[in-house]
Amino acid sequence: MAAIIPDNPSTSQHRADRADEAFVELTTPLVESQIDAGDPDDPVARQFRIDPRESLEVPGFDADPVGDLAANAVPGVLHKYHGRALLVLTGACAVHCRYCFRRHFPYGDQRLDEAALDRALDYLADDPDMTEVILSGGDPLVLSSRRLAGILERLAALPHLRRLRIHSRIPTVSPERVDERLCEALAAFPVPVVLVAHVNHPRELAQASGEAFDRLQRAGVTLLNQSVLLHGVNDDAEVLASLSESLFDQGVLPYYLHHLDPVAGAAHFAVGADAGRALVDTLRSRLPGYLVPTFVVEQAGEPSKTPL
Repeated sequence: MAAIIPDNPSTSQHRADRADEAFVELTTPLVESQIDAGDPDDPVARQFRIDPRESLEVPGFDADPVGDLAANAVPGVLHKYHGRALLVLTGACAVHCRYCFRRHFPYGDQRLDEAALDRALDYLADDPDMTEVILSGGDPLVLSSRRLAGILERLAALPHLRRLRIHSRIPTVSPERVDERLCEALAAFPVPVVLVAHVNHPRELAQASGEAFDRLQRAGVTLLNQSVLLHGVNDDAEVLASLSESLFDQGVLPYYLHHLDPVAGAAHFAVGADAGRALVDTLRSRLPGYLVPTFVVEQAGEPSKTPL
């Protein structure tokens, strides 16, 4: 774990102001309702409230921790792995996770106007091995249902597509967005659709998220979850076990537990790889195998995520 030197009170507010200027604080009413304002170590607040330590410069933590820029094939397309690519639909999110690995990403260079979308879809169509497209961002589900339906219609025409994947926090931070029109569009898509949620702590799951996941399931969407191992949030076997159980109760299968991407501003969230492996070993001793996420790290230039 990276060593973080605590701030003294005279510099703490200044650092927080600098962090807010670089990456503004953003939550939703549901997230706000899940935060215990009386708990200085609240695990939900830690994910979304600005920490003065975000402005510290820590060796090994930089602006492009997973090599996104090198994988930027054409504007809006990140192509790292064989057979699949990310379509970056927007830089907007419903919330700003303080450890976000794309908090410094130049979204302004990736804007998908109609001409750029044409070029991105041509790139995807021209690769005969491109069997899966991943809608990413930002959060693709912040787009309007009308805009998404138009993009889905064009993606459906890709000749080699066998799966569509969507990465989104929306079902747990703004579940009302998972409305009938969105689910109808996903249900009508001609190949299987997978939605990968992002939940790090069981307190993020509510009745409303369960209802959103249920609507997605009834639309035929396969539901998975990826978490990030975060100091002070979920670096505890009890918390991770409860998260897996609670996800499954809402119809979502644990998929990945990510070792923190070393993005500038997030070093205070770091948990050592050995500690992470020990946590996963404990989960294996307590849970059925299908509830134990795979502990992985993403490394720039590698052909896949690397199991730890």
